Amino acid sequence: MADTLAGPVPEAPDSPPEFPMPREARCPFDPPPALKNLQEQTPLTKVRLWDGSEPWLVTRYADQRALLGDARVSADTDSPGYPTKASPEGGEGKLSFIMMDDPEHTRLRRMVTAPFAVKKVEALRPAVQRIVDGLIDGMLSRPGPVDLVEEFALPIPSLVICELLGVPYDDHALFQEHTKTMVRTTATPEQRGAATREMAGYLAGQIAERLAEPKDDLLSSIAERVTAGEIDHRQATQMALLLLIAGHETTANMIALGTLALLHNPDQLALLRESDDPKFVAGAVEELLRYLHITHLGRRRAVTEDIEVAGQVVRAGEGVIMVNEIANRDPEVFADPDRLDLTRDARRHVAFGFGVHQCLGQPLARMELQVVYGTLYKRIPTLKPACALDDVRFKNDAFIYGVHELPVAW
Repeated sequence: MADTLAGPVPEAPDSPPEFPMPREARCPFDPPPALKNLQEQTPLTKVRLWDGSEPWLVTRYADQRALLGDARVSADTDSPGYPTKASPEGGEGKLSFIMMDDPEHTRLRRMVTAPFAVKKVEALRPAVQRIVDGLIDGMLSRPGPVDLVEEFALPIPSLVICELLGVPYDDHALFQEHTKTMVRTTATPEQRGAATREMAGYLAGQIAERLAEPKDDLLSSIAERVTAGEIDHRQATQMALLLLIAGHETTANMIALGTLALLHNPDQLALLRESDDPKFVAGAVEELLRYLHITHLGRRRAVTEDIEVAGQVVRAGEGVIMVNEIANRDPEVFADPDRLDLTRDARRHVAFGFGVHQCLGQPLARMELQVVYGTLYKRIPTLKPACALDDVRFKNDAFIYGVHELPVAW
């Protein structure tokens, strides 16, 4: 029996719009206006993807939360109707457990949850603070402008995830370059496949070293699961690849994009710069996570049984795309949602998803962002952009949204 989630019955569009929708250059922090129109008028509508498929686009917060928590909605990319993001990559396989359903999803996820527990993450805070302070010292030691992405935003999460996994930071240029290719929508299937294989080969070698000589790191913990027969070497490699990519790419983009948003909202930046309250800083991080949108191509799922959404039946075998950037701007949940307000209680946002697939690394991401946003603008109170907003290159060509460079001065 179908479960009603909410909303009126939408009119079926004559011609589904293309997804993703173009973003207005003058509003780089806002979702495309077309998404707002859909949320107001037809909260469930079909869209057309690159391959001609027509999944349902879900734009309202309540509908997204309900679907993300529904066991009849599958994250398995092999499920009929699953809406793919790009051309096939030549049999590279799933990116570990985030593209699986229970019980296998939970079985694999539990193997790597311990290092991301809140208490374990909090123990890393002093080390992250030292990393942030050291990078700021480096920037201040020379005249600006500097590229905040290259000199600050990228090194922080890269250093942290390398330390956690046990990957030598000396190799960071290798995985950063390959990750850029893997998440770039304009990369060819061959380019993306080659980058994935290079990264997988590198991490397979790291795991082989841990099998021979374990260390005190997460890669060794994963290797132990291989020794115990719980996973094979390929599964271990996929798991390590997921953690390495997710551990630095999203947070790095959030650091740079969040800084740019604050620089263009000086009243909110002043609140953050002048506050010594850790709770206010933590709340500011939640609001920035709500206001911005790093995963801007949506959470994609396939429906395995008929479900009623916004008065419309979504049939088994159909795909759904839940775009968190517009859910986090839903006026039914967040008053005046298009305004950045660091005093807002934004903890209900879905930037990290919802349900069993909610982001594993969110405690680490939150802590890193709290240290960054609570330190950078106090250490460099005169920080300012060194170029016009119109000259900033935004990552409309990538699965992960952000900026390619961010020149800053002081």
